[in-house]
Amino acid sequence: MPTILPGAAFFLNMPLAPARKMIDAGLPLAFASDFNPGSSPSGNMQLVLSMACIMFRLTPEEAINATTINSAYAMGISGTHGSIAKGKIANVFITKPISTYEFMPYSFGSNKVDTVILNGEVISTK
Repeated sequence: MPTILPGAAFFLNMPLAPARKMIDAGLPLAFASDFNPGSSPSGNMQLVLSMACIMFRLTPEEAINATTINSAYAMGISGTHGSIAKGKIANVFITKPISTYEFMPYSFGSNKVDTVILNGEVISTK
């Protein structure tokens, strides 16, 4: 699974991976934060989702797949994580009121998450 790290490309001012060409050629893609102090000091996956659309020209649907189920597949955990399905681990977030899922990458400067649920338990509510 090709995995693109847009935060590292941004922080290190590196050339962008040819994500659109890869998808158009039939490859699935994963997008990740590469959160670490040396190459990508942000673990903000909302920003990664936005970068996937804005910088790499993915559609919102492609970017959501790249940051969820495809990323879980890249880590070898797609059988239990990465999508909402019966029997999978309940790691999800609930957004503040938004008009559509397409708003997620559009509004990159604001936190759209209202509630975080990990392992089926609410751990954060704003």
